Amino acid sequence: MIRIELLPWDRARELAAPIRFEVFVREQRVPAEIELDAMDAQSVHTIAFLEEMPVGTGRLLPDGHIGRMAVLKAHRNKGVGAAMLERLIGAARARGDREVALAAQVQAVPFYRAHGFVEEGAEYEEAGIRHQGMRLAL
Repeated sequence: MIRIELLPWDRARELAAPIRFEVFVREQRVPAEIELDAMDAQSVHTIAFLEEMPVGTGRLLPDGHIGRMAVLKAHRNKGVGAAMLERLIGAARARGDREVALAAQVQAVPFYRAHGFVEEGAEYEEAGIRHQGMRLAL
């Protein structure tokens, strides 16, 4: 069973940082020095647990952007990402945000589209990876 917790960065960091480094730095070759940033301390973070093991993370920034969505490879396609995304959308809705936005890696666009997000603007490159801006009205 998937359990999702919403945490501030001071409580999420020790669980989220290793997942983000595994997925973004090791797998996707994002430079390590840009993976953690000043926005972490200002964001609300999800940690996804499967059988008490942390397997995924994501964050909701103060401006309504969702980012740093990452699920460990062995636990993908099990509903973890969807559960985290729904929890982050719920947190945005609860604080009164009117929309959420994100920068989807191009291969993840169908996943976000299935959750109601709509593409906006042209594709672009960030950290050597193709991205597409997407929005969801709440």
